[in-house]
Amino acid sequence: MATEKPRLLDLFEGKQGQKLILVISVITILVLEVLIYLGAASQAGEKSRVVITNTQGQKIYETPGNTLTSYERMVFENTFGPLNKYQIHIDTEQMPFPFRAWVSAAVGIPVGLILLLGFAVKAFLALLHGSDGETHEADALSMGAGRVGSLFTLLRNVSVFHVGLFILAGVLLFWMVPNFLGQFAVVSLATIKDYQWFFVGVAVFLGILILWVIYLRYRLSKKMIENQLDLEKFRVEQHLLTQGQSPALLTQGGEQAGNEGQAG
Repeated sequence: MATEKPRLLDLFEGKQGQKLILVISVITILVLEVLIYLGAASQAGEKSRVVITNTQGQKIYETPGNTLTSYERMVFENTFGPLNKYQIHIDTEQMPFPFRAWVSAAVGIPVGLILLLGFAVKAFLALLHGSDGETHEADALSMGAGRVGSLFTLLRNVSVFHVGLFILAGVLLFWMVPNFLGQFAVVSLATIKDYQWFFVGVAVFLGILILWVIYLRYRLSKKMIENQLDLEKFRVEQHLLTQGQSPALLTQGGEQAGNEGQAG
């Protein structure tokens, strides 16, 4: 007799230990989400940094904030000399809220932790109790039922771990693909700017090549139409010859008859 597997409904049927675990898990996820949001919000807003340059305008020191602390001043003077020999600038920048980073962290971190915990629990149960040797005859029957059976089997084999992996992969793509495209666009624009004459020459060459291909296709189409027209003329002439109604032959026959009449 197969043992019953634990269900989510058992969490709400008087099992205090499982209820406690569920409550702790929910509270942990909520606290984690709040921390992730606070961390993302701390990166937004007005950001200032102190920049120290020499007389040639070269940046030699930079630190976040609006002023130098006494410790930073002491470290700078011990390294570069008296501070009054340098120029101090305060750069302020308005940073937007990192929406993509927040969404990726808010979804990816909890899902990743849940998958890791679920995998650890599943591996522990497998090592403790061994793998269940259950066979699914319905799956075997559905495998031979064509496409519908294969789809049904595939849907039955999809678990929460597969869904979690799909979500995690989607989050990683949502975070990595825009960054990759942005970096690729920046590098491409810089390369085009540095070697603009080369790319202009390539563009002109490709334009001429495309126009040449279009011209050749036009010539080829025109030649094909002319050949088709000649072929149709030849077919009409052959048809008239087989019927004995060739205009040239009829004209020649009429002329010969007129000449004979005049001779008579």
